[in-house]
Amino acid sequence: AKQDRKHDPLNADVMGCRIASVSLALFACLLLHPASAWKFLADFKVPSMKDLSQSRDASAKFGNKKLCVVTGTSSGLGRATTRALLRTGQYHVVGAVRDLDKMEAVAEIEGFDPSCFTPMHVELNSFDSVRKFCDELNEFKAGRPIDRLICNAGIYQPSLPYPKWSVDGHEQQMQVNYLSHFLMTSLLLDEIARAPEPRVIMVGSVTGNDNTVGGGGVYPIADLKDLEGFKAGFKDPISMADGYNFIGAKAYKDSKLSLMMLSNCLHDRYHRQTNIAFSAIYPGCIAESPLFREKREWFRKLFPAFMKYITGGFVSEQEAGTRLFQVAHDPRCSKSGVYWSWNGGPREGRGEAALERDGQILGGGGGGGGWDSIYENDQSDKVLDREKSANLFKYSTEITGAAWPAPHQPKSPCPTLKVVGAVTEFMHAKEELKRMKPMPGTVGAGATLAGATTKAADVVVGSTIGSLVSKLQDKLLGPLPETALTGSFEADARAARKEEEGTRKGFGRRLFSRLRNRRQNRRRANAAAEAAASTTLAPDAQPVVTTVDTPEPAAVQDDELSAAELEAMEQRILGVITGETPADGVEVVPDSPAIHEESRNGQRAPEAESEAAQPAA
Repeated sequence: AKQDRKHDPLNADVMGCRIASVSLALFACLLLHPASAWKFLADFKVPSMKDLSQSRDASAKFGNKKLCVVTGTSSGLGRATTRALLRTGQYHVVGAVRDLDKMEAVAEIEGFDPSCFTPMHVELNSFDSVRKFCDELNEFKAGRPIDRLICNAGIYQPSLPYPKWSVDGHEQQMQVNYLSHFLMTSLLLDEIARAPEPRVIMVGSVTGNDNTVGGGGVYPIADLKDLEGFKAGFKDPISMADGYNFIGAKAYKDSKLSLMMLSNCLHDRYHRQTNIAFSAIYPGCIAESPLFREKREWFRKLFPAFMKYITGGFVSEQEAGTRLFQVAHDPRCSKSGVYWSWNGGPREGRGEAALERDGQILGGGGGGGGWDSIYENDQSDKVLDREKSANLFKYSTEITGAAWPAPHQPKSPCPTLKVVGAVTEFMHAKEELKRMKPMPGTVGAGATLAGATTKAADVVVGSTIGSLVSKLQDKLLGPLPETALTGSFEADARAARKEEEGTRKGFGRRLFSRLRNRRQNRRRANAAAEAAASTTLAPDAQPVVTTVDTPEPAAVQDDELSAAELEAMEQRILGVITGETPADGVEVVPDSPAIHEESRNGQRAPEAESEAAQPAA
């Protein structure tokens, strides 16, 4: 019976239909969601026994719940957000806190289900503690990817006249609020990227966004300036990111500005290759939050009343927690590179019945507005400064010692392309070496292909197949058009300079050619005159020598110059012509048509003939 079922054509047809259905589903996914499809294919591998065992343990521990990591869950916004996440029954929350005893008490008060909530210790004042937390988290989750990372924990120290320092020697507000979350994100990024629809959420603040009244109208203003403090290492006694003197309120605002800039930077670098949605939010001013525990007592009493009854911007912990939960849970918030806010705002013109009514709720961050009032808020120029964000990312990496994966665009995981790439890699490297050959204009350091086998293969291929292919390529492609070889302004200027120099040197050569010809003609004339005089004398007669007391012409004096002296004079005058030697009183005879004519025809000009005939006469 088993054999019959095994060879049953109907079963084979059913199996073929299933395979076809899976193939069509993958193809449809590729068309509709190419980034997710490429990510699935790139991450796909045959599971090992260890993978199967971890998957079984993770299923027993978490079921089908999503894994969500939230920092600062023992109080305030983090506590309210955890309450909202657990209420859905769709999440297992890992609460990262510094005080486990306090967290256990809060979990008992809130009634957090131990099977859905796991507190874990982390001290954000210490980078080593952050690394230890990430190691323990990876061991605890048994291979389950992290679906959500919510960077919420923060401290606010506005009243201190001096900074407090972390274990690592950094100003506490900047390390706890920003630097430690920066390091944590880098350590968990690969595990977050493995999730199907992952999100990383940074809790920002209106005080870090100076395009609002709360961020730009109340001194001090968040401003990292040129990041001189980070550039110098940001260690005691350097307490501010901009490198200037400490102001507690500004240190907090700078940390929130840094978080919002980090969210945009991570979106630019890693969203396309990881499919992680990076976003920042401002849940509103939680006036009764423990965040203000370091403010004076009178401020903690009056500030909530001021926000409730004067500005209308008061937001309760419960409402703020619902907003942060919405960004982690709502499908509308899966968009990356967004700063989320809610249409709360001032009380003027708002009745109770208008709180949930479209078009009557103004401003951003105030109380009310409801679930559907969420919108993409505008970010300030400082938050959107990409150049400064890149520098912030660079210096933060140096300060924390974080290790980030190299950013790259998604690539097709097609096996054929991988094989072709492996085969052509050596050829590409060899062609690059040709480009690195030392030549005028080459300033980069050269490189070599190592290995005797590689060099031998290069010689053999280059002298046989490579040479043949190169010649065939030249034949098939043909010569380049003239327009492709001309049009370089610098090359044209260089050719013009060379032509001008050649003209000068040519003039000098023609001048000295004329001088040599004149000397030779004078010698020939003198020799002819002496021969004629000797033939007219009688055989026995003595020649009569007549002495003339007249000075010898200049032309005859030129004949007395030796060849070495003439050569030296030639080089001197030629240097003056070309500009290589100072003139020093040497007068250069200007170019004339007669010299050109003599140079071209190899004959003397008429005036040269008359001058040569003078000594003979």
